[in-house]
Amino acid sequence: MSSSKASRLKRHRLTAAVFAAIVLPATGSALAQDPPKELDRVTVTGSLIPQTEIETATPVMVISAEDIKARGFTSVADVLAKSSFATGGVQGAQTSASFTQGANTVSLFGLPPGYVKYLIDGRPMSNYPALYNGSDTFNNISGIPIDLVDRIEILPGGQSSLYGSDAIAGVINVILKKKLDGAVLAIRGGGYSEGGGSNFRASIADGWSSADGRVSILGGLQYEESNPIWGYQRDLTKQYNQHGTSPALPSRDLLIYSPFTSYNFLDPANCGNVTGLFGGTEGLQTRPGFGDENFCGSYYTPGYRTLKNGLESTQAYVHGTFDINDNTQLYGDVLYSHDKVDYHVGSGYTWWGTGADFGYFYDPNLDDLLNLQRAFAPEEMGGQGFRDTMSHDVSDAVRVNFGVKGTFGASAWDYDVGVTYSEYKLKEKNFVRYAAPMDQYFIDHVLGPQQGLDPYYDAYPVFTPDYAAFYQPISQEDFAAMTGYETSRSKTSDSMLRFQLTNATLFKLPGGDAGLAVVAELGKQKWDYSPAPGLLDGSIWGQTAVAGGGDRDRYAITSELRMPLWDPLTVTASGRYDSYDASGRTIDKPTWSVGLEYRPVQSLLLRGKYGTAFRAPTLSDLYQGDSGYYNSVTDYYQCALRGYLPGNTDNCPQAYSSRQFFGTQSGNLDLKPINADVWSAGFVWSPVDRMSLTVDYFNWDISDEVTQQSADALSLQDYRCRAGIDDITTPLCTQAMSQVTRNAAGFITEIYTPKINVSNQKLEAVTAAFNYGYDFGSWGDLSLRTSYTQNLHHTQQIYAGDDEINLLNDPYWSSDPKRKADGSLTWTIGDFSATWYVNWFSETPNYAARISEDGYGSANGRKLGSYATNNVSATYKLFEGLELSLMLNNVFNRMPPYDFSYPGTSGAPYNAYNFDVYGRAYYLEMRYAFGK
Repeated sequence: MSSSKASRLKRHRLTAAVFAAIVLPATGSALAQDPPKELDRVTVTGSLIPQTEIETATPVMVISAEDIKARGFTSVADVLAKSSFATGGVQGAQTSASFTQGANTVSLFGLPPGYVKYLIDGRPMSNYPALYNGSDTFNNISGIPIDLVDRIEILPGGQSSLYGSDAIAGVINVILKKKLDGAVLAIRGGGYSEGGGSNFRASIADGWSSADGRVSILGGLQYEESNPIWGYQRDLTKQYNQHGTSPALPSRDLLIYSPFTSYNFLDPANCGNVTGLFGGTEGLQTRPGFGDENFCGSYYTPGYRTLKNGLESTQAYVHGTFDINDNTQLYGDVLYSHDKVDYHVGSGYTWWGTGADFGYFYDPNLDDLLNLQRAFAPEEMGGQGFRDTMSHDVSDAVRVNFGVKGTFGASAWDYDVGVTYSEYKLKEKNFVRYAAPMDQYFIDHVLGPQQGLDPYYDAYPVFTPDYAAFYQPISQEDFAAMTGYETSRSKTSDSMLRFQLTNATLFKLPGGDAGLAVVAELGKQKWDYSPAPGLLDGSIWGQTAVAGGGDRDRYAITSELRMPLWDPLTVTASGRYDSYDASGRTIDKPTWSVGLEYRPVQSLLLRGKYGTAFRAPTLSDLYQGDSGYYNSVTDYYQCALRGYLPGNTDNCPQAYSSRQFFGTQSGNLDLKPINADVWSAGFVWSPVDRMSLTVDYFNWDISDEVTQQSADALSLQDYRCRAGIDDITTPLCTQAMSQVTRNAAGFITEIYTPKINVSNQKLEAVTAAFNYGYDFGSWGDLSLRTSYTQNLHHTQQIYAGDDEINLLNDPYWSSDPKRKADGSLTWTIGDFSATWYVNWFSETPNYAARISEDGYGSANGRKLGSYATNNVSATYKLFEGLELSLMLNNVFNRMPPYDFSYPGTSGAPYNAYNFDVYGRAYYLEMRYAFGK
C-alpha cells in the first residue's frame, strides 16, 4: 500500500536513540551521522496498534538478519537456543531414543517448551504432531528458512491478553522478508574440526514490483543438507568413561545371567568367535563380584549413535501484495518446508533378550533360571553398519495466509481480514526389531524347542540351549529377516479466520492520539497420531508409542486500548476472551493486562505491566490414548496389614514398600486451563544516541498445571477406603479403587494415572541489555550488543500438600543454570566487518548432584564451573554486490567441562541438556546481489 496514508510524527529522543542502537550495528555509520527525525507508525510485536515508539510497556528483544549472520547462527533453533532468555535445557538430537529426536524447541526461563507462543509474521504456527517427552504438545522450530528471515522478535512474559493460549513464558515472532530490490544468491558450506557434520546450504530470493508500484512479489528457496555426527567421532563419547568414579565397564553385549547365581559364562571359545564385532573391539571382559564374572563386551559401543542428526531440507516461500487502490490491498504468502532427518538411537537400544518375553527360562542341566542378553553389532547389519539401520523422520509443513487490508474511506479506521491455514505432517520411519521372527531365530539357533514349564514355579519355559551357538555372529541375511522399518504417521492442522479493526488516532489526549484495536478470530484445530500398529500390539520388540487424536473449534475476541494520558505517561490495556469447544464441552478463559509507560525525561522510560496468561488443555492433553509405563509405589494397604501405617513405612518389607506396578496414563477431557498471573517492571535509559540500557523484572505465579495423577496418592486413598477411614461407598473411594488394580492376593498390579490439573509454579527473573555504538570516523564503526538473564526464584509444587521444590538450588529436579548472557562486538570499516560473539551461562550441577535427592549434599555432589563459547565472523565486500564471509563457531573448540562424578558405565559423561560435544565449526559463505 502507498505510504502516503501513513501518519508521520516527530520521534522522542529516546525512540530515536534506541532505534539507532538496534539498527546501526547492521547498517553502518551513515545513520549515526544523519539520524532520521521522523518515524512512521509501525506495528511492533506486543501491540496491535501502530505507533511511533520502539520501546513500550512490553520488552522486546529484536534479532535482525544481520545479527543472525554475524553471530554465526546456523538456524532459527540456534538463534533461540543462544538467547539469554533460553535458560532451560531441552531434549534434542543428543537425547537418544526421545520421542521427538528429530525436532528442536526452546525453554524460556526454565519453563516448559509448550509455554511459548510461536508466530510467523504474527500468525500462529502449527504444532509438531509428535509429543515432547511422549506427553506434551510443542512447536518444532527447525523448518523455518534462516536465509529468508528478516528478524526475530522475542517477548518475554505472559502475553495471552493479545495472543491467547500458550503465551505464558513469552511470544516468539519470526518475521520473514517482505521486500527485496533484486535477486540474492547465498551459498554456504562448512563442517567441524573434530569430524562429521559437514554441511551445505544454498538459497536464492528475488523481489519484483510493478512499474506503478501496485504489485509486489517476493519469492525465495532454500536447500540444506548436512551429515550426522556420530559418537565415535568425539573422544568424550566414543567409549565408556575412562575417568569416572568407578572403573570403565564395557557393554555386556553377550551375557547370560541368573537372579540366583548372577553371571554365567558358557562360551567354550572365550568370545573368540565374536572378536571381529564392533570394529574388532569385542572380547572377553570381566566384572568382579558378579557370578563367574565373565562376558563378551566392548568399551566402544557408545560411539554407535548419532549426536547430531543428518538433515536434508527444502523450504520455499512466496509473498505478494496488490494495491487495489490507495485504501485497499490484497496480500498473501505461502511457506512450505520439507525436512528429512536421519538419526540412530545407538547400540544401547539395539539388542534382544529373553527377559522381555519369558521373564526367565529354566535350564534343567544347570538347574537354574537364566536370561540371555544380546546386542547387535554393525558388522551384522550391512555394509555400512549402523548407517544401514538409521531411522528417518520426514516432515512436510505448509502455511498459507491471504487476506485484504485497508482503510475505510477517508476515516482513521483500518481493517485487516485474513485467512491462515497451517498443516504439519510427520512420517516417522523407524528401524525396528520384529518380536516373532527375532524370538524364533534364537529358538531355532540357540534355545531349541520348549520342554514344558519349570519345576519350581510352573511359570517359566524350559529350554536346553546350545550356548556355544549363542556366542556366534549373526549373518546379515538373518539380521535382515528379523528387522525392518515401520512407519508412524501424524498430523496437526490449524485454520483461522481473523478480522481486525484498528484506529491509531481514535481521539486526542494531552499526550497524543489514543489508539484502539479489536480482533475477532474463528478457527479449528486438529491432531492425529497413528503409530505403526506393531508399536501398540507388541509385534515390534522393545518399543512402544502413544496413539491419539481429536479436534476442537475455537473463537476469540481481543481488544487493546492505548492512551497517552499526558506527554510523559501512556497507559495500555488489553483484554481477550478465548473459547474452545471439544467433545461437546466448552473450555473458555478471559485474560487481561494493563501496561504503563512513564517518561520523566526524554532519555528515560519507566515501564510496568500486569496481566493474566493461560494455556488451554492441548489436544494431546485431552485426547492422548492410553500408554504404559513401569514404576514402584508404597502399597499402604499391605503395609498397614503388617502394622506399618502411613508415615511409618520405612521398615515395611520392600515387597510392599516398593511395590512394582504397571501404570497407564492418558489424556483427560475434564482438564481445565493452566492459569498464570504475570507482571513486569523495568526501565530503558538512553542518555545519548546509539546507547541504551534496559533492565526488566518478571514475576510468574502459575497454577493448575497439568501433570499425571499421583500413584502414591491413589495408593494412599485406596488404603483409606479399604481400612474404613473414608466411606467406601463415596464417589471418591469408588473412583480411587477403580484406578488401583490388585491381584487375587491383594497386591497392587496396575494403577491408572491420567493427566490432572494440580501443579503450581512460581518464577522471578531479571533481564538486562546494553547496546552501544560509536563512529571512529576513518577508523571505522564499533557497536556492542549484550543481554543478560538471571532467574532469581523458581519453585514448583507438584501435588497439593507437597513441599515446594526449589528448582534453582535442588539439582535433583533441575540442572538449569541460574544466569545466562550473550554479547557481540562488531567493527565495520569500509568494505570489511568483523564480529566477535560470546555465549555464557553460569554454574550447573554435576552428575552426582543431579541423581541424588541430597543434591549438593551427596557424596561428590558439586557445581560445574560457568561455561562460554565464542564465535567469530568476518565479511568482506569484494566488489559491489558480492560478499564473502568466514565464520568460526566455538573458536576455542570448547568441550563440556570435565565431570568427574560420572561412573565408568556412562557413554556420554556430560549433561546433554546443557552442553554439546560438537566442537569447533567453520563456514564459508558467498552472497551475491544481482544488479548491484
